[in-house]
Amino acid sequence: MLVRIVKLSFSPENINAFLDIFENTKEQIRNFKGCQHLELHRDKHNTNQFFTYSYWDNENALENYRNSAFFKVVWSNTKILFNAKPEAWSMDRLWVSDQN
Repeated sequence: MLVRIVKLSFSPENINAFLDIFENTKEQIRNFKGCQHLELHRDKHNTNQFFTYSYWDNENALENYRNSAFFKVVWSNTKILFNAKPEAWSMDRLWVSDQN
């Protein structure tokens, strides 16, 4: 499994627009072939920074999503809201604690 973490930073006046985009597209992303999980987190102290965590079957599944017409529309609507260049990491998921 591949875990993709993306750090997104927005100007305060663009946060609601981003949250609207996420709310309107999250189910389509979650249901995209190869996506197993999607989360959105907001930094507790720097509230203009958000992180998406998505779990993919493999790198090919992520690339299929990133090359899709759906992603291109979502990304084009989102990237105009940034106040800093997004950062992204892809990692292999090796272990998960079964403790709460």
